[in-house]
Amino acid sequence: MSDALQLILEDTDGTQLETSCTRFAVIWQGKEVWIQPVGDQLLIGVDVEEGDAEFANLLLRPQATNLVSLQLEMEPAELDEDEHVHGPDCNH
Repeated sequence: MSDALQLILEDTDGTQLETSCTRFAVIWQGKEVWIQPVGDQLLIGVDVEEGDAEFANLLLRPQATNLVSLQLEMEPAELDEDEHVHGPDCNH
């Protein structure tokens, strides 16, 4: 099975362009929302920016006919060793 996504892009006048790729992004509210297949799931995630403590991924899974499941996963953002993380010993 190929990990390539088949895309159909449509302009406001109805003109369609067909293409394929392994992942693509939509820029929405200034953020890149990336969409890519992972096995039989579709992963939807936002790129992490400086200052982000965590980020969310949505996993879309096919179910029975005409059904899908949607799971939200929160992941910690990669932190540099010297970055402060708020915790029980934090004084602010």
